[in-house]
Amino acid sequence: MRDYLAAELPDPRNAKIVVHVGGVLVPRREAKVSVFDSSVQGGDAVWEGLRLYDGGIFKLDAHLDRLHASAHALAFDGIPEREEITHAIFETLKANDMRDGVHIRLTLTRGPKVTSGMSRRFNRAGCCLIVLAEWKAPVYGNRGIRLITASVRRHSPQTLDSKIHHTNLLNNILAKIEAEAAGADDAVMLDLEGFVSETNATNLFMAKSGEILTPWADSCLPGITRAVVIELARESGIPCRETRLSLTQLYTADEVFTTGTMGELAAVLEIDGRTIGSGEAGPLTDRLQASYLEKAKRESERLPVAE
Repeated sequence: MRDYLAAELPDPRNAKIVVHVGGVLVPRREAKVSVFDSSVQGGDAVWEGLRLYDGGIFKLDAHLDRLHASAHALAFDGIPEREEITHAIFETLKANDMRDGVHIRLTLTRGPKVTSGMSRRFNRAGCCLIVLAEWKAPVYGNRGIRLITASVRRHSPQTLDSKIHHTNLLNNILAKIEAEAAGADDAVMLDLEGFVSETNATNLFMAKSGEILTPWADSCLPGITRAVVIELARESGIPCRETRLSLTQLYTADEVFTTGTMGELAAVLEIDGRTIGSGEAGPLTDRLQASYLEKAKRESERLPVAE
């Protein structure tokens, strides 16, 4: 296998980070889990994405609530307490001297098995917590993005409930492969009835005649950034509601934007070759993005990362 650290990293500072794995801080090259770990055996893990703003983590409690809920739904044993997870995050940030411009990938696996197989009875050591913090700006920047519609449909609760924030992302990865093959940034994913769900990586919003619309969270993750944007829109007097949306509604929208911790708010400029609105970020997108950043910096839970 090619040495992945020999390749150019998006941010060279990340070559020397330390990672919290199973209760121990280790250099990046040594950050590994067992081949018997459930994440390797079957993608059996849950995760959260956190972002650091000037020494604070935005919506930390909400993310930990969702992590615990997902682990409980999957019947994990030995789920670490919130204080233990928060301490691991703090240790990792402090060891890397990180205060801003950082994305944290928080993963909780079911832990190692005594032998390979699906049975959770083979998991006898408890969960494995991983805190991976990297210097990483919002993934889309300010350039706006282009989407295509994937042929792969988003899971519904009939198959795998999107309310479980699990690491088995093949459904999304297949859609991402289609997007990249088409020269797009990401892919719109439809539900089993053909209505808009989300993209392979983010929630979707559209604006039409001054109103903000977003799909019901039936076959999509009810994202934390999504919830903040809905709250901000309503506080600002912008009508905002959840509803079923078709592709035609997206094509003919005044504005479309995505939301997520990794990319914050990103304007969608084109979908399936159709220009969206003016082909640039619209006024409601810009307004909500500014409000989101202000709120994130103001309300992030402060951690003593610099002490």
